[in-house]
Amino acid sequence: MINQTLLKTFCTLVENGHFTRTADRLAMTQSGVSQHIKKLEQQLEVPLLIREGKSFSLTNAGEQLYHQGNELLKSSEDLERLIKHDEPHEGVVKFSSPGSIGLRLYPFLLSHQSNHPNLIIDYTFAPNKNIEQALAERKIDLGLLTDLTKVNNLISKKIAVEPLVLVTPKNITSVDWKQLIQLGFIAHPDAAHHGRLLLSENFSEFEHVKQFTHKGFSNQISLILEPVSRGFGFTVLPLHAAKAFHQQGLIRIHHLNKPVNENLYLCFNRQAIKSNRIKYIESYITSYLAA
Repeated sequence: MINQTLLKTFCTLVENGHFTRTADRLAMTQSGVSQHIKKLEQQLEVPLLIREGKSFSLTNAGEQLYHQGNELLKSSEDLERLIKHDEPHEGVVKFSSPGSIGLRLYPFLLSHQSNHPNLIIDYTFAPNKNIEQALAERKIDLGLLTDLTKVNNLISKKIAVEPLVLVTPKNITSVDWKQLIQLGFIAHPDAAHHGRLLLSENFSEFEHVKQFTHKGFSNQISLILEPVSRGFGFTVLPLHAAKAFHQQGLIRIHHLNKPVNENLYLCFNRQAIKSNRIKYIESYITSYLAA
């Protein structure tokens, strides 16, 4: 069985890339770090490092040990935290979602936190790809995705749907294809995806959002509708994002003839050990969004 102390020294060395920095981080001597690596290589009967003066690179065995060993160390840390303290309303929950649903969900979670002061919500707004990466690297506990994940070590379950809507300046009372062409398009990070989903179902002429004149771009969810409100163009957004805009009197939300919904998936790392607070927040979010 691999000694976890030796394994921790090895993984820390790989992350720091330097024997001296690793020794400082682990409060060891540099020779102590070298001895740990040598003992681990002797135990496994395979070289883990290719030493090149003061630097090193990993062998194939070293690469495999680092990735698998890192997961083992994180699981061990999770288990230790779980055993030591596992109250459902205490501790930190790290959560991430796309901006649109976050505008609705984050205030809801903060209201809940006010009733449980020892429960801390760390919330980040991010696109699907970043959320998947954070979950895979165990940097967050739970995430909401708008696409079914294809990452092997992640599990996702559909918990709700979010309607997509077309948003124009207030003076546009109804929309047709010619009018959209004249208006032009306000882009955002998910604009091509949202536009394809909604517009392809409602306009036979639609092929891709590049058919529209580009009139602007924003990656800040609360500001995407600012240029729309000033008459610069139209865009497609989830309903929650459109309703959250601070100047509703300057925009018009259009529900098209063929409604289109975007699925919401709650996602977590299959290798992570869920604490009671994670299970509690998971259940709480699922009930709220499914209502």
